[in-house]
Amino acid sequence: QVQLVESGGGSVQAGGSLRLSCVASGPILTINVMGWYRQAPGKQRELVATIAAGSSTNYADSAKGRFTISRDTAKNTVYLQMDSLKPEDTAVYYCNADGVTRWYSLWNIWGQGTQVTVSS
Repeated sequence: QVQLVESGGGSVQAGGSLRLSCVASGPILTINVMGWYRQAPGKQRELVATIAAGSSTNYADSAKGRFTISRDTAKNTVYLQMDSLKPEDTAVYYCNADGVTRWYSLWNIWGQGTQVTVSS
C-alpha cells in the first residue's frame, strides 16, 4: 500500500526556520498533487500549501512569503521550507498526496503528522 512518512518537525523560536519532508512509498505509478496541511489544538485542519505534478503551487494566505513548497519527483518527496516562523504556526503538520498505483487504482492518503512548535 502507498504510505507517506513525514519528518523535520520540532521546536523553534519565533523568527526561526524548519524544513519538513514527506516521502511517498509503495506501488506508485504517478503522484498528482502533494501538499501540506496543519491542525492546531481546537482548530480544524487547514491548507498550508500544495504543489501539482507540473510544479504549480498554491499557498494559504498565512504561508505566502514565508513558506516554500517544493518536490523532488524522482524521490517521490515533497518539502516545506518554513521561514520567519510565528507562534501561531504551532500545529501538527500533515502531508497529503494523491495519485495512481501500478494497478491503475486511485489513492489519496495522509501522513501521520509531525509536530511544529514555535515559541515566542
